[in-house]
Amino acid sequence: MARRKTLRIATFNVNGIRPRLPHLLEWLEKEKPDVACLQELKATDAQFPKEAIEAAGYGALWVGQTSWNGVAVLTRDAEPVESRRRLPGERDDTQARYLEVAAHGVMVGCIYLPNGNPQPGPKFDYKLRWFKRLIRHAKTLVDSEHPVLLVGDFNVVPTDFDIYNPKHWRRDALLQPETREAYATLLAQGWTDTLRELYPDEPMFTFWDYFRQHWERDAGLRIDHLLPNPALWPRVRAAGVDRWVRGLEKASDHAPTWIDLDR
Repeated sequence: MARRKTLRIATFNVNGIRPRLPHLLEWLEKEKPDVACLQELKATDAQFPKEAIEAAGYGALWVGQTSWNGVAVLTRDAEPVESRRRLPGERDDTQARYLEVAAHGVMVGCIYLPNGNPQPGPKFDYKLRWFKRLIRHAKTLVDSEHPVLLVGDFNVVPTDFDIYNPKHWRRDALLQPETREAYATLLAQGWTDTLRELYPDEPMFTFWDYFRQHWERDAGLRIDHLLPNPALWPRVRAAGVDRWVRGLEKASDHAPTWIDLDR
């Protein structure tokens, strides 16, 4: 396969990297993203499949956690350079949800934002606190002259257009006014919601719940986002969702979502 002329950066909530490793490797082989940001590893650092990832032609950095959370950044034919491995703001927060690296000339922040359910309650409070920390940190990145991309599972449905039917989700943390307001505040710094900007009239779902045949009915949500800063946005050429991955047997409930940039 000839090397593409653009740089592809993708996000993929694998929902368990060990059981989903064959799917991940198949996707890497077929789509060949230059940078792949993974969320919800559900594995410790020692359990991360480093050898298999390297055999597929990727360098990797990761932050694992037993049974939950966990993020990683894979870089094709290169080694990612670590910038930070936690979001500043709460020293006692040990959840593995943020990894920032330099990869192929772009600073990439890989995000697994808290789900926040059930709400109201402590988990929703934590989600909003984490979001505020992200907004503060993002402010230090957005105006950089260097290209920066925030990417990952934000656990935010930005508008009712980004969900198949909001009726049964009104109480869900992903649709709460506070959640949407935080996302809008982040975008207002100068970040661009690439999928919505390029596809203003298409829902572009990235997640389909396992229950009630959501995948079979295409009853999806858009919660995986790719946000370039003003320095990077002019290089954006395309974006999309690799829906075929969600259709695999025992697949993750997310599909990989990607952005193509001028090199």
